[in-house]
Amino acid sequence: MDFDSGRQYVVLLRFLIIAVTFLSGGTAAQESRYVHLRMQMVERDIVARGISNPLVLNAMLSVPRHLFVPINVRRDAYADHPLRVGYNQTISQPYIVALMTELLQLEPDHKILEIGTGSGYQAAVLASIVDTVFSVEIIPELTTFAQNNLKRSGITNVVTETRDGYRGWPAHAPFDGVIVTAAPDHVPQPLIDQLKPGGVMVIPVGDRYQELVVIRKSRDGRTTHEKQIAVRFVPMTGEAITGERQK
Repeated sequence: MDFDSGRQYVVLLRFLIIAVTFLSGGTAAQESRYVHLRMQMVERDIVARGISNPLVLNAMLSVPRHLFVPINVRRDAYADHPLRVGYNQTISQPYIVALMTELLQLEPDHKILEIGTGSGYQAAVLASIVDTVFSVEIIPELTTFAQNNLKRSGITNVVTETRDGYRGWPAHAPFDGVIVTAAPDHVPQPLIDQLKPGGVMVIPVGDRYQELVVIRKSRDGRTTHEKQIAVRFVPMTGEAITGERQK
Protein backbone atom coordinates (compact mmCIF):
# COMPACT_ATOMS: atom_id res chain seq x y z
CA MET A 1 0.00 0.00 0.00
CA ASP A 2 1.47 3.38 -1.04
CA PHE A 3 1.13 6.73 0.76
CA ASP A 4 -2.01 7.86 -1.11
CA SER A 5 -3.70 4.49 -0.62
CA GLY A 6 -2.80 4.63 3.04
CA ARG A 7 -4.49 8.01 3.42
CA GLN A 8 -7.60 6.81 1.60
CA TYR A 9 -7.75 3.80 3.90
CA VAL A 10 -7.49 6.06 6.96
CA VAL A 11 -10.29 8.32 5.70
CA LEU A 12 -12.58 5.32 5.19
CA LEU A 13 -11.83 3.99 8.64
CA ARG A 14 -12.49 7.40 10.17
CA PHE A 15 -16.10 7.30 9.02
CA LEU A 16 -16.51 3.72 10.21
CA ILE A 17 -15.13 4.55 13.66
CA ILE A 18 -17.32 7.64 13.96
CA ALA A 19 -20.36 5.54 13.09
CA VAL A 20 -19.48 2.98 15.75
CA THR A 21 -18.88 5.77 18.27
CA PHE A 22 -22.32 7.27 17.83
CA LEU A 23 -24.01 3.88 17.88
CA SER A 24 -22.35 3.01 21.19
CA GLY A 25 -22.94 4.54 24.59
CA GLY A 26 -20.91 7.28 26.21
CA THR A 27 -20.55 10.96 25.60
CA ALA A 28 -20.79 11.23 21.83
CA ALA A 29 -19.20 14.66 21.46
CA GLN A 30 -16.19 13.79 23.57
CA GLU A 31 -15.70 10.44 21.89
CA SER A 32 -16.01 12.05 18.47
CA ARG A 33 -13.25 14.47 19.48
CA TYR A 34 -10.97 11.58 20.42
CA VAL A 35 -11.75 9.88 17.10
CA HIS A 36 -10.75 13.08 15.30
CA LEU A 37 -7.50 13.28 17.29
CA ARG A 38 -6.69 9.65 16.46
CA MET A 39 -7.36 10.37 12.81
CA GLN A 40 -4.98 13.32 12.88
CA MET A 41 -2.38 11.24 14.70
CA VAL A 42 -2.50 8.45 12.14
CA GLU A 43 -2.41 10.75 9.10
CA ARG A 44 0.21 13.17 10.43
CA ASP A 45 2.54 10.95 12.44
CA ILE A 46 2.12 7.46 11.03
CA VAL A 47 0.98 7.35 7.39
CA ALA A 48 3.05 10.42 6.50
CA ARG A 49 6.15 8.66 7.89
CA GLY A 50 5.74 5.54 5.80
CA ILE A 51 3.62 3.12 7.83
CA SER A 52 1.25 1.47 5.35
CA ASN A 53 0.15 -1.92 6.69
CA PRO A 54 -3.67 -1.70 6.85
CA LEU A 55 -3.81 -3.97 9.91
CA VAL A 56 -1.53 -1.59 11.77
CA LEU A 57 -3.40 1.52 10.61
CA ASN A 58 -6.69 -0.02 11.67
CA ALA A 59 -5.29 -0.85 15.11
CA MET A 60 -3.85 2.63 15.62
CA LEU A 61 -7.18 4.17 14.63
CA SER A 62 -9.26 1.81 16.74
CA VAL A 63 -7.43 1.64 20.08
CA PRO A 64 -8.39 4.56 22.38
CA ARG A 65 -4.92 5.71 23.40
CA HIS A 66 -6.34 8.25 25.86
CA LEU A 67 -7.60 5.37 28.03
CA PHE A 68 -4.04 4.08 28.47
CA VAL A 69 -2.44 7.18 30.00
CA PRO A 70 -2.93 8.85 33.38
CA ILE A 71 -5.70 11.44 33.47
CA ASN A 72 -3.25 14.30 34.07
CA VAL A 73 -1.59 13.73 30.65
CA ARG A 74 -4.70 12.64 28.74
CA ARG A 75 -4.81 15.93 26.84
CA ASP A 76 -1.53 14.89 25.15
CA ALA A 77 -2.56 11.29 24.47
CA TYR A 78 -2.47 11.72 20.69
CA ALA A 79 0.70 13.81 20.48
CA ASP A 80 3.68 12.11 18.85
CA HIS A 81 5.94 11.90 21.87
CA PRO A 82 6.34 9.59 24.87
CA LEU A 83 4.22 10.15 27.98
CA ARG A 84 4.99 9.23 31.56
CA VAL A 85 2.77 6.55 33.07
CA GLY A 86 4.40 6.44 36.50
CA TYR A 87 7.17 4.42 38.18
CA ASN A 88 9.80 6.00 35.88
CA GLN A 89 8.17 4.36 32.84
CA THR A 90 6.72 5.81 29.66
CA ILE A 91 4.30 4.98 26.89
CA SER A 92 6.11 5.18 23.54
CA GLN A 93 5.26 7.78 20.94
CA PRO A 94 2.58 6.63 18.47
CA TYR A 95 4.97 6.42 15.50
CA ILE A 96 7.31 4.06 17.34
CA VAL A 97 4.37 1.88 18.43
CA ALA A 98 3.18 1.68 14.83
CA LEU A 99 6.67 1.07 13.44
CA MET A 100 7.45 -1.76 15.86
CA THR A 101 4.06 -3.30 15.20
CA GLU A 102 4.55 -3.18 11.44
CA LEU A 103 8.06 -4.64 11.69
CA LEU A 104 6.66 -7.72 13.45
CA GLN A 105 4.87 -8.72 10.21
CA LEU A 106 1.81 -9.85 12.12
CA GLU A 107 -0.90 -12.25 10.98
CA PRO A 108 -4.33 -12.72 12.60
CA ASP A 109 -3.49 -16.20 13.92
CA HIS A 110 -0.23 -15.14 15.59
CA LYS A 111 0.67 -15.51 19.25
CA ILE A 112 2.91 -12.66 20.45
CA LEU A 113 5.08 -12.12 23.52
CA GLU A 114 5.46 -8.56 24.77
CA ILE A 115 8.17 -7.66 27.28
CA GLY A 116 7.15 -4.55 29.22
CA THR A 117 3.37 -4.16 29.45
CA GLY A 118 3.57 -0.61 30.78
CA SER A 119 0.14 0.98 30.47
CA GLY A 120 -1.10 -1.79 28.14
CA TYR A 121 -1.31 0.37 25.00
CA GLN A 122 1.16 -1.54 22.84
CA ALA A 123 -0.47 -4.80 23.93
CA ALA A 124 -3.86 -3.39 22.94
CA VAL A 125 -2.59 -2.45 19.47
CA LEU A 126 -1.14 -5.93 19.01
CA ALA A 127 -4.33 -7.57 20.31
CA SER A 128 -6.34 -5.71 17.67
CA ILE A 129 -4.41 -7.68 15.04
CA VAL A 130 -3.41 -11.08 16.44
CA ASP A 131 -5.05 -13.98 18.23
CA THR A 132 -3.34 -13.68 21.63
CA VAL A 133 -0.81 -11.41 23.31
CA PHE A 134 1.15 -12.62 26.33
CA SER A 135 2.58 -9.59 28.11
CA VAL A 136 4.89 -9.44 31.11
CA GLU A 137 5.67 -6.45 33.34
CA ILE A 138 8.22 -6.31 36.15
CA ILE A 139 6.40 -3.55 38.12
CA PRO A 140 3.28 -4.96 39.84
CA GLU A 141 1.48 -1.61 39.97
CA LEU A 142 1.82 -1.21 36.20
CA THR A 143 0.49 -4.71 35.63
CA THR A 144 -2.64 -3.73 37.53
CA PHE A 145 -2.84 -0.38 35.69
CA ALA A 146 -2.59 -2.14 32.33
CA GLN A 147 -5.16 -4.78 33.26
CA ASN A 148 -7.65 -2.08 34.21
CA ASN A 149 -6.98 -0.14 31.02
CA LEU A 150 -7.42 -3.22 28.86
CA LYS A 151 -10.64 -4.18 30.63
CA ARG A 152 -12.03 -0.66 30.25
CA SER A 153 -11.22 -0.79 26.54
CA GLY A 154 -12.99 -4.12 26.06
CA ILE A 155 -9.84 -6.02 25.08
CA THR A 156 -9.93 -9.64 26.22
CA ASN A 157 -7.14 -11.41 24.32
CA VAL A 158 -4.19 -10.06 26.33
CA VAL A 159 -2.79 -12.27 29.09
CA THR A 160 -0.65 -10.37 31.60
CA GLU A 161 1.62 -11.36 34.45
CA THR A 162 4.12 -9.65 36.73
CA ARG A 163 7.51 -11.22 36.05
CA ASP A 164 11.03 -10.36 34.93
CA GLY A 165 10.90 -10.17 31.16
CA TYR A 166 14.53 -11.15 30.60
CA ARG A 167 13.55 -14.81 30.50
CA GLY A 168 10.31 -14.26 28.64
CA TRP A 169 7.40 -16.58 29.39
CA PRO A 170 8.53 -20.16 28.66
CA ALA A 171 5.19 -21.74 29.59
CA HIS A 172 3.55 -20.18 26.53
CA ALA A 173 6.44 -20.45 24.07
CA PRO A 174 7.14 -20.62 21.20
CA PHE A 175 5.88 -17.28 19.91
CA ASP A 176 5.33 -16.04 16.35
CA GLY A 177 6.73 -12.69 17.42
CA VAL A 178 8.44 -11.02 20.35
CA ILE A 179 8.35 -7.29 21.03
CA VAL A 180 10.43 -5.63 23.73
CA THR A 181 9.54 -2.15 24.99
CA ALA A 182 12.53 -1.56 27.26
CA ALA A 183 16.17 -1.56 26.20
CA PRO A 184 18.71 -4.14 27.41
CA ASP A 185 22.37 -3.68 26.49
CA HIS A 186 22.27 -7.01 24.63
CA VAL A 187 19.64 -9.31 23.17
CA PRO A 188 18.48 -11.80 25.84
CA GLN A 189 19.09 -15.33 24.61
CA PRO A 190 15.94 -16.71 26.30
CA LEU A 191 13.82 -14.46 24.08
CA ILE A 192 15.54 -15.75 20.96
CA ASP A 193 15.03 -19.30 22.18
CA GLN A 194 11.29 -18.69 22.63
CA LEU A 195 10.88 -17.26 19.13
CA LYS A 196 9.30 -19.72 16.71
CA PRO A 197 11.26 -20.60 13.53
CA GLY A 198 10.06 -18.10 10.96
CA GLY A 199 9.27 -15.61 13.71
CA VAL A 200 10.34 -11.99 14.20
CA MET A 201 11.59 -10.09 17.25
CA VAL A 202 11.67 -6.29 17.49
CA ILE A 203 13.83 -4.94 20.30
CA PRO A 204 15.68 -1.73 21.24
CA VAL A 205 19.27 -2.53 22.18
CA GLY A 206 21.90 -0.35 23.79
CA ASP A 207 22.81 1.77 26.76
CA ARG A 208 23.35 5.47 26.04
CA TYR A 209 23.00 4.88 22.31
CA GLN A 210 20.16 2.56 21.37
CA GLU A 211 19.10 1.09 18.07
CA LEU A 212 15.89 -0.64 17.14
CA VAL A 213 16.82 -4.12 15.93
CA VAL A 214 14.75 -6.65 13.98
CA ILE A 215 15.74 -10.26 14.54
CA ARG A 216 14.43 -12.94 12.20
CA LYS A 217 14.71 -16.64 12.95
CA SER A 218 14.91 -18.86 9.89
CA ARG A 219 13.22 -22.22 9.58
CA ASP A 220 16.49 -23.94 10.53
CA GLY A 221 16.86 -21.83 13.68
CA ARG A 222 19.50 -19.37 12.51
CA THR A 223 18.98 -15.68 13.22
CA THR A 224 19.71 -12.47 11.36
CA HIS A 225 19.89 -9.02 12.96
CA GLU A 226 18.88 -5.88 11.08
CA LYS A 227 19.30 -2.41 12.58
CA GLN A 228 16.50 0.04 11.88
CA ILE A 229 16.69 3.47 13.54
CA ALA A 230 18.14 5.14 16.62
CA VAL A 231 15.67 5.12 19.51
CA ARG A 232 15.46 6.02 23.18
CA PHE A 233 13.70 3.63 25.54
CA VAL A 234 13.79 3.21 29.29
CA PRO A 235 16.37 0.55 30.24
CA MET A 236 15.35 -3.04 30.85
CA THR A 237 15.65 -3.76 34.56
CA GLY A 238 15.78 -6.93 36.63
CA GLU A 239 18.04 -9.74 35.48
CA ALA A 240 19.10 -7.73 32.44
CA ILE A 241 21.23 -5.49 34.69
CA THR A 242 22.00 -7.62 37.76
CA GLY A 243 24.68 -9.75 36.19
CA GLU A 244 23.06 -12.84 37.71
CA ARG A 245 22.05 -14.45 34.45
CA GLN A 246 22.11 -18.21 34.41
CA LYS A 247 23.41 -20.24 31.51
